[in-house]
Amino acid sequence: MNSQAPLVKIRDLHFSHGDRVIFDGVDIDIPQGRVTAIMGPSGTGKTTLLKLIGGQLRPSKGTILVDGEDVHRLSRKALYRLRMRMGMLFQSGALLTDLKVYDNVAYPLREHTNLPESMIRRLVLMKLEAVGLRGARGLMPAELSGGMARRVALARAIALDPMMVMYDEPFTGQDPISMGVLAQLVRRLNDAARLTSILVSHDVEETAGISDLIYVLSGGKVIESGTPQALGVSRSPAVKQFMGGLPDGPVGFHYSAPTLSDDLLTMRGAS
Repeated sequence: MNSQAPLVKIRDLHFSHGDRVIFDGVDIDIPQGRVTAIMGPSGTGKTTLLKLIGGQLRPSKGTILVDGEDVHRLSRKALYRLRMRMGMLFQSGALLTDLKVYDNVAYPLREHTNLPESMIRRLVLMKLEAVGLRGARGLMPAELSGGMARRVALARAIALDPMMVMYDEPFTGQDPISMGVLAQLVRRLNDAARLTSILVSHDVEETAGISDLIYVLSGGKVIESGTPQALGVSRSPAVKQFMGGLPDGPVGFHYSAPTLSDDLLTMRGAS
């Protein structure tokens, strides 16, 4: 692995859902060892991008290289091997509801390795310790708070010591304390385990606080990229609107419609 090359290199990416264009010539570099955020308004394809990187979806044009491998030219077996080096934290957590916390974290180790149970136990306890939940190993998912469930899912995502972890809206639905804990966990685990993290989120403050680099997507394009500090003083109206949470701007508050006066004068009963 070349430490200077980006771990994920995306070039001229095109992808559509039916007639709706999601990506229209996107270029993105995900540097190794850093936390890179993918941000933008709802519906801009942030989660879709993670699925394209993981090979779950295929682009209509363009290339995605992960650690030098062209994801969409790999055989099924080679893609499977590559995915084992990628951790994924799903938006819902996606814990297996019939398994205890311990067994949820142990699951990928039992599925993908031939390690003895004594070694699996040691690894599971270490991963749970890393997210502060070693004492919760005997609980069922239904007994966990939302923030705890997300942390167990993170422990499972790093169980196989991946080179990269992808986070799909990890802060959604979390209270301020849980959100702060998760944000610091992402940053701390990234640095301690020398991971590369791709963070999809629309929580500007939390994400900007832990990211090294941010890409802002809108209208099928990367409209700007840079450090959180650089984007904070961006002159782009679209970036200023998103980063500042402004109600009006390039993304309009009003849905397209005739003028109000025309609508009011329309024959009663029309819709």
